[in-house]
Amino acid sequence: MKLARWWLPLVLLLLWQGLSMAGVLPAYKLPSPWAVIQGFGELAVKGMPPGQLLHWHLAYSLLRVGTGFLAAAVIGVPLGLALGASPRLRTTVSPIIEVLRPVPPLAWIPIAILWFGIGLPSAGFIIFLGAFFPIVLNTTAGVLEVNPVLVEAVRTLGAKRGDVVKKVLLPGALPSIFVGLRIGLGIGWMTLVAAEFTGVRSGYGLGYMIMTARDIQRPDEIIAGMAVIGLVGLGIDILLRLAQRRLVPWRGEASP
Repeated sequence: MKLARWWLPLVLLLLWQGLSMAGVLPAYKLPSPWAVIQGFGELAVKGMPPGQLLHWHLAYSLLRVGTGFLAAAVIGVPLGLALGASPRLRTTVSPIIEVLRPVPPLAWIPIAILWFGIGLPSAGFIIFLGAFFPIVLNTTAGVLEVNPVLVEAVRTLGAKRGDVVKKVLLPGALPSIFVGLRIGLGIGWMTLVAAEFTGVRSGYGLGYMIMTARDIQRPDEIIAGMAVIGLVGLGIDILLRLAQRRLVPWRGEASP
């Protein structure tokens, strides 16, 4: 049963609540689950800062994550296909990718502000960097895993390079592409708070909301904001898995 996978989180929540009620966990350090739920209610009704409600913070964060992630997917998947299909291009471009890949997205924050200023472009750029490299590398790996015999068979039948990519390499690499998309999306959400910490002209965003709650020492609302990020990220990951199951049915049910 799929419900069985939730027994451990439920037990941990009950243990957390019990330790909080017993005074083992001080509320000013780690508020109880019930306090976090109350903090979530305040975020939804009163807002943080007051008047700036949770759903607007979520909408702006989704816009930033969506912008950066979409740009990473649109650029990363075709580039990964090209790198996997062309050894010469892979030899030329791979050193650049391997030099840039270890640089944390957070290290790019000063450059992002210098290039794009404060706002959506700089935040989207930071999220783009977090999602881009997993997408490129997994797409490339997926292409390299395609059986060369299939490629040669299609070429023998007179298929052009574009047909080989579209009808052989892309379908064969789809499982790895989805893995890259899921990893990239997860990293994009992880960099969200830092991306919004660079500054938000709109005054909205889950990261901005969490930082504001920190400034006025509201750990319940901090954890509530973290929970929102985690739950929304989980929801989007589930959608990606459903899309993978539909587009790659021969691989069976996507991994959890």
